[in-house]
Amino acid sequence: MYKVKVYVTLRERVLDPQGIAIKQSLQQLSYPEVQEVRIGKYMELTVEKSDRNIDDTVKEICAKLLANPVIEDYRYEIEEVVAQ
Repeated sequence: MYKVKVYVTLRERVLDPQGIAIKQSLQQLSYPEVQEVRIGKYMELTVEKSDRNIDDTVKEICAKLLANPVIEDYRYEIEEVVAQ
């Protein structure tokens, strides 16, 4: 069994209106040291072992469903879970 942590973020060149709004709010709340805010998504998947390569499976899932490859980047971490 694997635990997969997936992080999806907008590409650097894509405008992030939510991030801009949060940055402005933080500066109004007296946090001028915050220079940039980017909003993203975090997901956790539990994946059973199979004959398929887990890395290939996660890449396919991210590219087909979890991230929009035109405007978003993704990264992931795979952790093998040991049954007790």
